[in-house]
Amino acid sequence: MHHRSPKLVFASAFPGRLGAIKIMLADKGQELKVVLVSMEEWQQGDLKATCVFGQMPKFEDGDLVLFQSNAILRHLGRNHGAYGKDSREASLIDMMNDGVEDLRSKYIKLIYQEYDTGKQAYLKDLPNSLCKFETFMAKTNSGFLVGKELSFADYNLFDLLLNHLVLCPKSLDNFPKLNDLVKKMSARPKVRALLDSEAFKKIPINGNGKQ
Repeated sequence: MHHRSPKLVFASAFPGRLGAIKIMLADKGQELKVVLVSMEEWQQGDLKATCVFGQMPKFEDGDLVLFQSNAILRHLGRNHGAYGKDSREASLIDMMNDGVEDLRSKYIKLIYQEYDTGKQAYLKDLPNSLCKFETFMAKTNSGFLVGKELSFADYNLFDLLLNHLVLCPKSLDNFPKLNDLVKKMSARPKVRALLDSEAFKKIPINGNGKQ
């Protein structure tokens, strides 16, 4: 396990990508240093030119520098025992995390492009997405997406479900497995401490203020 304090740099207009990483590291007892970058600084272009794909976040772990949110999550999963017990579980975790990202992409499209016109349609279709995770977790029957231990995909799903509970407090009412995951994750002492901290609460869910 790494005892260094990774440093995450992310553009302030896209805070949503920080949640899962911050929650996972807090739960693992790992301090995270966050450097906020203003949109003005980002638009100047100097920082953007140093990013491999011209995108944030940027993650530094010692001399390792990573870009792409899911590459960062996988790196943390490997380093903190949150990537399954074997290659089979790792493959299933990858699959489920891709499913989480599919839903996150829909959520981001709603927030940044269709919030005022498409919210009702999004919420009507949301159960069709959530039921996939519910059904898979019912087969696993461990309270987690894959295997008997937390994986980085669980942290990612938990973060996204929290966002959806803000969007619609009743969104998990018909999904007991997902609801239990949120309750169980929220009750973990270090996660609870993070969620209750003023510093965490000050970070907006989305860069445009819509949630």
